[in-house]
Amino acid sequence: MLSTKEALASLLSAAQPVTATEVIPTIEATGRVLAQHLTSPLDVPGMDNTQMDGYAVRASDCVSGAAVLRVSQRIPAGHVGQPLAAGTAARIFTGALIPEGADAVVMQEQCRFDEATGQVTVNHTPASGEWVRRAGEDIRTGSIILETGTRLRAQEIGLAASVGLADVSVFRKLRVAVFFTGDELTMPGEALKPGAIYNSNRFVLRGLLQQLGCEITDLGNVPDTLEATRNALRQAAHGHDLIVTSGGVSVGEEDHIKPAVEAEGRLNLWQIAIKPGKPLAFGQVRRDNDASETFFVGLPGNPVSSFVTFLLFVRPFIHALQGAKPAPPRAYSMRADFVWTKPDRRNEYLRVRINDAGGLELFPNQSSGVLTSTVWGDGLVDNPPGQAIAVGDVVNFIPFTEFLH
Repeated sequence: MLSTKEALASLLSAAQPVTATEVIPTIEATGRVLAQHLTSPLDVPGMDNTQMDGYAVRASDCVSGAAVLRVSQRIPAGHVGQPLAAGTAARIFTGALIPEGADAVVMQEQCRFDEATGQVTVNHTPASGEWVRRAGEDIRTGSIILETGTRLRAQEIGLAASVGLADVSVFRKLRVAVFFTGDELTMPGEALKPGAIYNSNRFVLRGLLQQLGCEITDLGNVPDTLEATRNALRQAAHGHDLIVTSGGVSVGEEDHIKPAVEAEGRLNLWQIAIKPGKPLAFGQVRRDNDASETFFVGLPGNPVSSFVTFLLFVRPFIHALQGAKPAPPRAYSMRADFVWTKPDRRNEYLRVRINDAGGLELFPNQSSGVLTSTVWGDGLVDNPPGQAIAVGDVVNFIPFTEFLH
C-alpha cells in the first residue's frame, strides 16, 4: 500500500490541467480559476482621500493644540472641494478627496464646531498625513493584483471590481461524470427494501463537486455487474475530464470497478495506507471516439471513507486539473483532550471537534460508516501510523473549513 503522501503525489504528477478558456463577466466568476494575470489599469485610491469623518486642515495651522479655524467648505464623498486656504478647515467625510493645500485630517471627535461663528476648534495637533489615504497606497497602475491559477472567491471578485475590471479570463469548467455501484442503493423518497440503504454518497459527492465549481453529469446508480460497470465507464469517459465513482472498489466477488477499469483502460493505484478509506482506485479510461483518456477515481462505498478520501485526494487532484494554484489544507497544532490507545498501522484521520476549553474531543464511534461524525465534528486529526494519543498530546488538526476552497 502507498502512503498518503505517495498516493497524493502520484495523482498530482499525472494531472493534466484543462487549457481551454473563456471570458466571463466578473460578477459571475465566483469559484472559477483565473486563466491569466489580472493587472490594475489604475491607482487605488485614485487620489488622496480621508479615512475618517472630520476636518481637513493644514497641519501647520494646528500646532497650538487648540487652533480655531474658519470652516470654508463641506466635502462629502464623491465631490471635489476647492483649494484650502491657510487658516481654514474643510468639513470632510470618509472617502472624500483631500482638497489641495490640506495635508491632514483631524477626527470629528477631536474637534468642536460653533454654528454661530462657523468656526471649528481643533483640540489636537495632527501630523502631516494623519488619516489620509495616499493615492496608489493600496494598488499601483500596472501591478498584478491576482495571478493565473487563483480561484476566485468573493474577495477576489471584489478586488477585480475595485479596479474596474468588468470581465475576466478563466479556465473552462471541469467536466466530471459520477456514478454509484451497489444493488442495495436506494434514493431518498423511495421505499427501502430489505437490505437496502439510502444513497447518501450521491448527495455528498455531488455537493463537494459543486463546491469546487465542476460541471457534473450524474449517471446515477449502476447495477452490480461487470457488464453494467463497463458500460457506465464507457459512457462516462465520453466528453468528460474525470470520472468519480463510489463503491465496488474492494476485492469481493460483487466489486467490479477494478476489473472494469482494467478492461476499459488502466489502473495506476489501488490501495492506500489510510484509515478510513484503504481501497481507492486511480487510473484512466479510454474514450471511444479517439485515442484520448479520461481520468478515473474510484472511492470506497462507506460514507466516511468516501468523504475523507475525496477531501484528501480528489479535491487537490481536481484543483490541479482546473489549473488552480496548489492549496494544501493547513494543519494546526492542538491539544488532544482524548486518548487513542489502539492506533492502526495506517495513517488515521480521526473525526474530532473543538471543545470549550480549546482542546479536541473525539467522536466516540470512529467507524467508516458513521456519517454523523462528519456533521458533529469540526475536522480531522491527521494521526501518523502506529501513533497512540494521550490526553494533553499535541496533534495535527485539519479543520473541515480548510477543504472549502
